[in-house]
Amino acid sequence: MNAPMVPIYFRGKAHLRMNQRTEAVAQFQKFLDHRGQAANHPFAAVAHLQVARGYAMQGETGKAKAAYQDFLMLWKDADPDIPSFIAAKAEYAKLR
Repeated sequence: MNAPMVPIYFRGKAHLRMNQRTEAVAQFQKFLDHRGQAANHPFAAVAHLQVARGYAMQGETGKAKAAYQDFLMLWKDADPDIPSFIAAKAEYAKLR
């Protein structure tokens, strides 16, 4: 695990929990923008989901849909019973 990326991810999570949507999206995007470090990071795919949630909370439906699609594409072969995957599909469906 690439330790320098972990604080960025968790800062984003903290911002989401505090309804600081813009700051949350910025942190998760910062995480994803470090492709060399984040590409194989365990939180990489889930960071796409967090970006989607942040955009959805901001009312940025188009951006949220795109981020959900990125996440769902990355997890297309995931076990369908994973709670995060189920939640992401439901959240995405509400945006349509």
